[in-house]
Amino acid sequence: MTTRREFLAASALAATCTARPRHAQAQAERDVLQRTTRRGAPRPRPTPAQLQWQRDEFALFLHFGVNTFTDREWGDGTEDPAIFNPIALDARQWARTARAAGARSVILTAKHHDGFCLWPTATTRHSVASSPWRGGAGDVVRECADAARAEGLRVGLYCSPWDRNASVYGDSLRYNDFYIAQLTELLTQYGAIAEVWFDGANGEGPNGRRQVYDWPRIWGTVRRLQPDAVMFSDAGPDVRWIGNERGSAGDPNWSTVDPSIVTAPGVDGPEIIRSLQHGDRDGTVWRPGETDVSIRPGWFHHATEDAKVKTVDDLVGIWFSSVGRNSKLLLNVPPARDGLLAVADVERLREFKAARDAVFAREVQPLRWTWRVDAMKRVEGTAVLAQPATVGVVRLAEAVEDGQQVARYVVEGDGGNGTWRALARGETIGCCKLDRIDAPVRVTRLRVTVEESNDVVAGLQVRAFAVPA
Repeated sequence: MTTRREFLAASALAATCTARPRHAQAQAERDVLQRTTRRGAPRPRPTPAQLQWQRDEFALFLHFGVNTFTDREWGDGTEDPAIFNPIALDARQWARTARAAGARSVILTAKHHDGFCLWPTATTRHSVASSPWRGGAGDVVRECADAARAEGLRVGLYCSPWDRNASVYGDSLRYNDFYIAQLTELLTQYGAIAEVWFDGANGEGPNGRRQVYDWPRIWGTVRRLQPDAVMFSDAGPDVRWIGNERGSAGDPNWSTVDPSIVTAPGVDGPEIIRSLQHGDRDGTVWRPGETDVSIRPGWFHHATEDAKVKTVDDLVGIWFSSVGRNSKLLLNVPPARDGLLAVADVERLREFKAARDAVFAREVQPLRWTWRVDAMKRVEGTAVLAQPATVGVVRLAEAVEDGQQVARYVVEGDGGNGTWRALARGETIGCCKLDRIDAPVRVTRLRVTVEESNDVVAGLQVRAFAVPA
């Protein structure tokens, strides 16, 4: 453990950073971490790719394919490619909408369970090359990737392991070769890929044959061809599914997991769901959670659902239960049959962004944070506000480059009479913890106490926001 003297020295330096620009503050915090020594085994830490992925906070998922034209959620692989003809497809509209909504990346369903490929693959005729769109010369993956990069967004791809069209599905060795060939095309022809998205979908192949996926080979292929990409699945290996599609991460939510609990995509059970939802405090692997949810009842666009798009309040609530619980939000917004995002969805995303901006518009300015270790050896930070404010939201963030440490904390406010009142309590913090104050009160001072932690807490950032005007 770090000695009290080392911690106080680190805290004193961190306290002086609060008035600096954030990039300078972050550098000072890193300097503190580099000078702080510990005894014992280090806790898991994120790779640079994992850290950037989570700090992006928000991405759009684009479910698009033959299901869009059959009005189904899961195709069966017998669809005629001739039905795929998005005559007004504009991937720049997708990307502009994503950027305007505050997303920093997009993930496209390059292939769903029906096996229809949105790129002209050499592995099958069940692709855009057999459709009338762009005269059979189109490539949705190319257009999406180019558009995303033109708008400053990172690119992610989902290639379903389950393929209801492939005749070799269920012949495990042959299908694994087939699937690796598809992944190789996607990971070598479209530039840098930031996230490769997998699920454990696994239905029967022809004659009831059960496919056995070669996950070590699949993951190894991604690592070899796109070493800077993060891989998503129930079992990671880099980022994990959060355990539901409701838009709600667990609370508490650790970025660390015990890899022996969730060993492969597609497995199920109470302990597995618990680990996906909450992570594991004593986990030996860094594997943060991604919260995926659709803006509509379904994942593909259906015109009958145009009036069923989630409300702004629903989406703001999802933000607090995903990004606000140390997770990343992956919000599905599916293109319609014409190849454009629906008007209702675009408008709701605009409203969602405006609502978030309003929540975080009035940041409360402290004069200075003063950190100490109290008589019970708890980390405590106190700030006098530049002027009294009615605090509605508190945002906490750890410097997780050194691991996730906080296990229990309390945020308190002083209304000016010297009496501290609890505003919020929680367990984990991680990259981001957002606490909404149920009954906002006017305060002149704030206090944050880390009541329990795994190790020394360095570089804790505290931001408070007044209720919207």
